[in-house]
This record gives sequence, structure tokens and C-alpha cells, in this order.
Amino acid sequence: MAAVTTHASAAVFRPCGSKTRFLSGSPGKLNRQVSVKQASVSDNSFKVEAKKGEWLPGLPSPAYLTGSLPGDNGFDPLGLAEDPENLRWYVQAELVNGRWAMLGVAGMLLPEVLTSIGIINVPKWYDAGKSEYFASSSTLFVIEFILFHYVEIRRWQDIKEPGCVNQDPIFKNYSLPPHECGYPGSIFNPLNFEPTLEAKEKELANGRLAMLAFLGFIIQHNVTGKGPFDNLLQHLSDPWHNTIIQTIKG
Repeated sequence: MAAVTTHASAAVFRPCGSKTRFLSGSPGKLNRQVSVKQASVSDNSFKVEAKKGEWLPGLPSPAYLTGSLPGDNGFDPLGLAEDPENLRWYVQAELVNGRWAMLGVAGMLLPEVLTSIGIINVPKWYDAGKSEYFASSSTLFVIEFILFHYVEIRRWQDIKEPGCVNQDPIFKNYSLPPHECGYPGSIFNPLNFEPTLEAKEKELANGRLAMLAFLGFIIQHNVTGKGPFDNLLQHLSDPWHNTIIQTIKG
């Protein structure tokens, strides 16, 4: 097998011109650089390094995605973030939806696991809406809609004018310290995590995974009528026959 290593001087190869963006047809630029480092005069081995900014090797990244944002890998095939104002909104929208997805996936999976092993006894997530609560489903929906509407308006105002909603409108004594949009800290960060670039990257990666997992849970239940943990137990009981292939075949 050929070894691919590096030790000495480097030469950087750049594309000579711009290429067409994926699907949209507008021009884009390749934000990644490919470095080829030659080991030595007597050693023919070399190393090729792809730098951040390209979600698919060989596919140009849009010019407006420079890799400066956390989690920016140049993925925007529909050109949704081409407008800078839209990009500001989508950055915050992805962050919030990723956080809700992480909470949602944990809220769907953990009660199912704990109920299956007998620690608690609660409805599965897909039957939770059928249970009786302190109010009817329509009443709960209206309450939730009003509360979320209020919170989303406040968040939208903070995106447009950062810091304008730091003070509580009702309890004037409570306010948030100056912070980066999307990372309020204070009571919303009880463990006092620093919003470093590495932490932001990890949060976005886990949020994106959680959004895909949530979608997978929904599709999985519509196909099998069960939750992810029940499907896992079913597969482990007979791994050779209880698979996705047998499920698709029906």
C-alpha cells in the first residue's frame, strides 16, 4: 500500500476561475484550498489536506459562505442564505431549531426507554396527545401558540437589534448582561459554558443530528407503528430477520 505522508515544503493549488453553484446557477468560489506537501527529495510520498469550507469535496462553496460562521461547510444548494439579512435569520433559526430538536429527541426517547424497562409508566410519545391533561387539547394548543408567539417576537426583535430585549418587560429588576445574539448566558447557561467556536460547532453538529433523528423517529413510527427503542429491541431479538429490508418488503 502506498503511504501518504508529509514532512517538508508546501505548494498550494488554487482553482483558476469560479464555477457554477450547485442547482442555483449563480457563480461561486471554491473556499477550500488543497495543500500538497512534498516530503523530501528522496521521498516520493505526499499529503493532500482539504481545508474547511466545502461540504462535498470538489463542489464549489457559495461565495457568500466564507467559512467564518460556526458550522459553515458551504452547504446551501437552494441559495436561501444569499441575502445577508436572510442569512442572519437562518443562523439563529437553525440554532434554535437544533436546540428544540435535541430536547425533543431526548423527550421522545428517554420516556420510551424508561417505560420499557419498568422505571416509569408514561404513554409513548406518539400516544401522549391522547392522554387527559388539566385542559383540553385545543385549549393547550391556544396557550402554547400565544406563549411561543410572544417568545418568537422577542427573539426576532433581538436579531434585528441585538440587546434591545435584554430587560424583562414586566419584572424590571431582571435583565441579561450584554451577550452575543443566540447565546444569552446568565440563567440560560447555568453550567457557565463558554460560547467558544469549538462549543458552537459541537452544538450545531448535535442539533443537526437531532433534527435528522426527529425526522427519522416520525418516519420510523409511520412505517412500523413503534418507537425507536421498541424497533431496536425487535431487531436485537432476531438481527437476521428483523431488519429494514424486511420492513420495506412488508
